[in-house]
Amino acid sequence: MKIMSWNVNGIRACVKKNFFESIEQLAPDLLCLQEIKAMEHDLEDHICNPNGYFAIWHPAQKKGYSGVAILTKIKPSNVVIGMGNEKFDSEGRVLQADFDDLSIFSVYFPNGQRDEERLQYKLDFYDAFFTHCDTLLASGKKLVICGDYNTAHYPIDLARPKENEKTSGFLPIEREWLDNIVARGYVDTFREFNKSPEQYTWWSYRANARRNNVGWRIDYVFVDQSLISAVKNAEIFPDIHGSDHCPVSITID
Repeated sequence: MKIMSWNVNGIRACVKKNFFESIEQLAPDLLCLQEIKAMEHDLEDHICNPNGYFAIWHPAQKKGYSGVAILTKIKPSNVVIGMGNEKFDSEGRVLQADFDDLSIFSVYFPNGQRDEERLQYKLDFYDAFFTHCDTLLASGKKLVICGDYNTAHYPIDLARPKENEKTSGFLPIEREWLDNIVARGYVDTFREFNKSPEQYTWWSYRANARRNNVGWRIDYVFVDQSLISAVKNAEIFPDIHGSDHCPVSITID
């Protein structure tokens, strides 16, 4: 099963930049989308119900903002929209598809760059979401957590770590949350297979950042410890355009 995640930075804009051609090329069995920036009822039918996929949409209440989706070739046994917390669910940030005891999440973690209040919102989200995940683990679920985490974990995960030490997305307090996730037993799948530098998933639209590979790795697929032996591959696809992010994937047996 090939599970893919992609922050599309607006699904309608991405469709105009060869989204469907890219998906046909990459052929995921399940695709998690973040930052769809669209209400389901505003989407054309071929976007809302793409051929060959069962589609689940969770937009934000605010138009043109945030939102997540899951497109899957295999119909899930259960779908959970949000995590039962209106503070976060109103922004369309969490979507869960269950396949018996396997739960796959599409998550759009908040960006903390606006101000201190928004940074605290981001940290509160990390706390609430992973408390939610721990509860699911305790009930016997296996978890795949795909998404834009909006944090680069280590200096290897961004091109200019020294220059960004005081920038949200690489603040010590944010990076400590990823340390916390690892300490809880969640595994960054990509780093299980690739320890190389200059592996990024997001590039600014400014200053030819993508062409020069001045990027950040902020899109991840974490799995719980019980699943890591089933992960056969983890990849980043920097040559796939259509957004300021590129897709990432894992293959599980």
